[in-house]
Amino acid sequence: MIEVLRTNNPVRLDYAMVLLVRAGCHPFVADRFMAALEGGISALERRIMVPDEYEQAARQALQALDAPHEPHSEDEEPA
Repeated sequence: MIEVLRTNNPVRLDYAMVLLVRAGCHPFVADRFMAALEGGISALERRIMVPDEYEQAARQALQALDAPHEPHSEDEEPA
């Protein structure tokens, strides 16, 4: 297993997991329970691990984490 992301941001962690599952990378969150034992102060970062053979696909999928997103306008009608 190889680490592809380390974060203490729960939103970033969940979004990364969605991206990796969709890409078929079989992600695993390490240190999830250690972070809970600390009392929720976010001192310990959680790590997302994938099997070695999925490293390239995982890193490519995670590029969407930092990609700019289109702003959502309330005035737009759905297509």
